[in-house]
Amino acid sequence: MIGYLRLELIRTARDGGYVIFGVAIPVIMYLIFTGLGLVPGDRRDAVIAVMVNMAAYGALGSAFTNASGLAEDRAAGWLRQLRLTPLLPRQVVAGKVAAGMAVTVPAIGAVLLTGALVDDVSLAAGRWLALVALLWAGAAPFALFGLANGYLLSGQATALANTAIMLGLSIIGGLWVPVGTFPGWLRAIAEWTPSYGYASLARQAAFGELPGLRELAVLLAWLAVFGLFAGYGYRRAGRTV
Repeated sequence: MIGYLRLELIRTARDGGYVIFGVAIPVIMYLIFTGLGLVPGDRRDAVIAVMVNMAAYGALGSAFTNASGLAEDRAAGWLRQLRLTPLLPRQVVAGKVAAGMAVTVPAIGAVLLTGALVDDVSLAAGRWLALVALLWAGAAPFALFGLANGYLLSGQATALANTAIMLGLSIIGGLWVPVGTFPGWLRAIAEWTPSYGYASLARQAAFGELPGLRELAVLLAWLAVFGLFAGYGYRRAGRTV
């Protein structure tokens, strides 16, 4: 299991798409949003909010990018080879999800480090730890969602679907534009999305607030839904390899 996880991490790290969409673009967007003064309100609070949002965006990009190569692996017979190993199906899925969550760490770290170095963001040690933990653990639903698409779609379709979903969730979840600026009907929809709950919990940690029960419940519900979706995708893929 450890060897399989190591292999997945090495393959992802060599993926140029991961470096660009998961690490570089979130940092660049953070610098644009904060450097051009595009965020209203108190400067310090606004910078922290943007930093958290862009770290969450980077984690989403990393998780979905990690899963995009799965369809190509399936077409190349890699999934068939894995079924010949001692690994159980749940271990294969768990290993891929673990890899998807692990590759979010550089993306999260790059944005948080940029905030600390460029804008002198300073938080208590406990807040930093809580923020990183929530950003990392909260990426699990998105890793599962991308994984399910990889099991069900072709290589090109998976890449397109994961990119579109990642961008859609980022926009409607308020990672680019505050949800408070949305029309009432769109805000009501946004508050039920996993990306909104994910970023909200992380922002609450950064500002030293207790986790919102609604946001936590929404994120856990989506975790269950995407987990079932990934399990279904794996079983269906097993019947076609």
